[in-house]
Amino acid sequence: MELREYFSSNPSVAVGLSGGADSAFLLWAAARYAEKAIPYFARTPFGYPEDILYARDVCGMLGLDLRVVDVDLQDDPDIMSNGPDRCYYCKRRIFGAIAEATETDGLKIVVDGTNASDDVGDRPGYRALRELGVQSPLRMCGITKDDVRRMSREAGLPTWDRPSNSCLATRMVTGFPIDLEVLWRAHEAEEALRDIGYSDHRVRTDGRTATVVLRKDQMPTDGSERKRITDIVSGFMGETEIDEKTR
Repeated sequence: MELREYFSSNPSVAVGLSGGADSAFLLWAAARYAEKAIPYFARTPFGYPEDILYARDVCGMLGLDLRVVDVDLQDDPDIMSNGPDRCYYCKRRIFGAIAEATETDGLKIVVDGTNASDDVGDRPGYRALRELGVQSPLRMCGITKDDVRRMSREAGLPTWDRPSNSCLATRMVTGFPIDLEVLWRAHEAEEALRDIGYSDHRVRTDGRTATVVLRKDQMPTDGSERKRITDIVSGFMGETEIDEKTR
């Protein structure tokens, strides 16, 4: 099945738009092939400030009005306790709120940007999407991450090369309660490393010790560079170490 065929069979859709490459491309396809496509952006405490900027840029390019749905996750103990199923409860709250918002627009089908490259076998968040009846057209049509980037570039989407990223909550080690202040310090530490040339890295913490996870090809080979990295991150996070397993 191709996307054109999918949207021919499902002509009115609500698109969960995160500001990333996958959902932006999905929205582009929906705007092109569906009769009615409305984008919904869920604003949560675990998102990045630039996400909504990308979402608005894509919507502006496509001539669509963005619906912003505020979802306060801090009142949910199943989320804030940060257990192994946190992503499941997060996705249920977020897409449940989007589905509720779509009722006023008369839309019954909600779609998300899960693609054919995503390993969904052990993803609690994907289980939540299935329970809510959210559909994943990219996955259904066999469109991979590489396909998304190639076709997004051809379409002129500003998200075509935006790095994949997980929500800020993943910076807290599973099992340790989420502290928003700590999450934002981890984000600031990641930005500081990005400023000196690192990419696709993570700063994770249990609230006491921070661990820097780097790409294999960016792992420093000399002690002075390792010290520079740990000094930068420790300025935000305190005690810091580098994960030798790499990304």
